[in-house]
Amino acid sequence: MAGANVFRLNASHGTQADHALTYERVRRVSAALGRPLGVLLDLQGPKLRIGTFASGSITLAAEAPFCFDLDPSPGDERRVCLPHPEIFSALQPGDQLLVDDGRMAFIATEVGPGSIRVRALRSGTLSDRKGVNVPSRALSLSALSGKDRRDLQFGLDLGVDWIALSFVQRVQDVIEARELVQQRCLLMAKIEKPGALQEIEAIIAAADGIMVARGDLGVEMPMEQVPSVQKQLVRLARSAGKPVVIATQMLESMIGSPCPTRAEASDVATAVYDGADAVMLSAETASGRYPVEAVRAMDGIVRHTESDSLRQPLMQAIGKDGESTTTDVLGSALRRVSELLPLSATVAYTASGATAMRMAQQRPRSPVLCLTPSTTVAQRLTMVWGIHPHADTAMAGDTRTVERATRLLHEQALAEPGKAMVLVCGTPFGLPGSTNQLHVVWPSF
Repeated sequence: MAGANVFRLNASHGTQADHALTYERVRRVSAALGRPLGVLLDLQGPKLRIGTFASGSITLAAEAPFCFDLDPSPGDERRVCLPHPEIFSALQPGDQLLVDDGRMAFIATEVGPGSIRVRALRSGTLSDRKGVNVPSRALSLSALSGKDRRDLQFGLDLGVDWIALSFVQRVQDVIEARELVQQRCLLMAKIEKPGALQEIEAIIAAADGIMVARGDLGVEMPMEQVPSVQKQLVRLARSAGKPVVIATQMLESMIGSPCPTRAEASDVATAVYDGADAVMLSAETASGRYPVEAVRAMDGIVRHTESDSLRQPLMQAIGKDGESTTTDVLGSALRRVSELLPLSATVAYTASGATAMRMAQQRPRSPVLCLTPSTTVAQRLTMVWGIHPHADTAMAGDTRTVERATRLLHEQALAEPGKAMVLVCGTPFGLPGSTNQLHVVWPSF
């Protein structure tokens, strides 16, 4: 009730049994509330990590020499295992190695087939199993590890709505995952490697949506570049009609504080002004002390920003009319209607969800009530901007569409006296790709 629409199961933490329990809780809450909630399974991806130390950790001074090698024995102040041969074959002298989210940085001085000699760029501590980033090189790693494949199958069997693919580097990573997923859920590409930007338009085309994962992205590339990359990714996703999620450290202080900082509030608002479909909380709700308060705070920031009169001109400035299809033509018409008429809502009838997504791409001034005969489609659409999905297995023909839509608008507190609603649908009804009608209706209240 605090405002969450989608729940993430993070495969990097916990067990499959833990995630199955959480999944069932979400579905039970969804049934109790009478509205769909989405579930996203976030795969761990090929996370690179160092080995262990005999003492658990070591301290290095700036400029100290050190060595990463393939020896699995515990490390010390001179060396530690880096069990990833792909790094040894890709790295060149002068390249950087970042450890523990960049808290420790090294520059390679000598690279051999089984060892990488480095120099510490700053003083700090190294401890067991910390993550490694190689920002300057694209590694020949599949985006799906053995664990990812097992977790992916688990998620598909469970019935999750979205799979998030971590550390995507190239469009082939998405294609590989698509072959396993097929049409059983939607696929989200997490953009957290600079290499992905080289093929970003192809990646967006191959995926069903993208996530701007700013944590690893901010480690792998200069931090000052992340805001502009975020804006570019949002624009590209919007142009393609694909949902885009902004993630990582959005309300980070609320892990331990009941209130966000002003800078965090501005960060969330900026994502809304940019045109993102969703903003995501991570540790704030997974392990923080104030999970409900964090959701309420984010929901409040989003709602206030959405109501700002400045937001709509910004949305239109970065929008796109779409392709030469009937659905996109109707979407453009909807945008114009919403500018000229006082609308309470747009009602989109859709079998596959595509119509609702194309309507949302135009960012109309009014919310989009999506009616679909499929519970699965309704759950998937919870990720998309402005959509209030409703699974209606009893949807009828034209003689009842206005009556049904009016009733649901009242139930979801979207109806407003003196305002029209727009119906977007197609005939023959229920056939994917048949959207061909836009009706402006002034319902009686």
